[in-house]
Amino acid sequence: MSPIVKRKGERFTLPSKYLLFILTLLCTVLMLITFGTDVFNGPFNTAVGYVVVPFEQGISRMGEWLANRTEELSQIRSLLDENESLRDQVAQLTEENTLLQQDKYELNHLRELMELDEQYGEYNKVGARIIGRDTGNWYSSFTIDKGEEDGLGVDMNVIAGGGLVGRITSVGPNWARVTSIISDNSNVSAMTLATEDNLIVSGDLQMMAEGVISFSQLVDSQNLVAVGDKVVTSNISDKYLPNILIGYLHTVNRDANNLTKSGYLTPAVDFEHLGEVLVITDLKQQIEEME
Repeated sequence: MSPIVKRKGERFTLPSKYLLFILTLLCTVLMLITFGTDVFNGPFNTAVGYVVVPFEQGISRMGEWLANRTEELSQIRSLLDENESLRDQVAQLTEENTLLQQDKYELNHLRELMELDEQYGEYNKVGARIIGRDTGNWYSSFTIDKGEEDGLGVDMNVIAGGGLVGRITSVGPNWARVTSIISDNSNVSAMTLATEDNLIVSGDLQMMAEGVISFSQLVDSQNLVAVGDKVVTSNISDKYLPNILIGYLHTVNRDANNLTKSGYLTPAVDFEHLGEVLVITDLKQQIEEME
């Protein structure tokens, strides 16, 4: 049998059956050595220390990070739910506070009307609510929710807050129109309460921007009138009942004739904020006839 001769240029190949036999034998030998001796314990453990342990630490850290993120997400959801609940509570408390503020305002306003009712206790009065007004910042002319069916009539005096508001100028079955003393076409015969000097109070919507209305024809021959004095309706007024507070002297100037004075007064009523009023159902003419 002639020897196997490897020709130049040919690649050496090992039959697969021989390769499988060699690998099987090698594995068997390594298994015997591994189980029968401790030759590979040291190197193997070292390899595990450098490869497996860091891998396990990474997995542990990843698990811990995921656990922390899960807990944080749970806390965020809990906080979001709590925040939504708090928002609902804030909205409810805000609504309740608004209602309480409205109740407080109405209570204070009604208390003022009650005090005013007691102050002018000699007159018969009917309470009414304002349901409409002219355009602008001031209640120069407005409509109330009471009328002829409630016993109201033209020229009845209207009061609120600190004193005189105006008088009824037109009336219907269940409504009445009020023209206030600050209206440009309004004139009221008045007098200073301290000295009983007569004057004319005139409406002045332009000056209401500064919180005052004008007065004129004040006769103060003894120079006793001073800023801050009360001004009330006079006995000689043909439409207004006497001694109803109108306001307080703000500015007093001597006229060019040196006989009279004029200036401005601050109304006793807040004509920017009106809600309810009292209508005095006693007319000036009726009271004079009774007297």
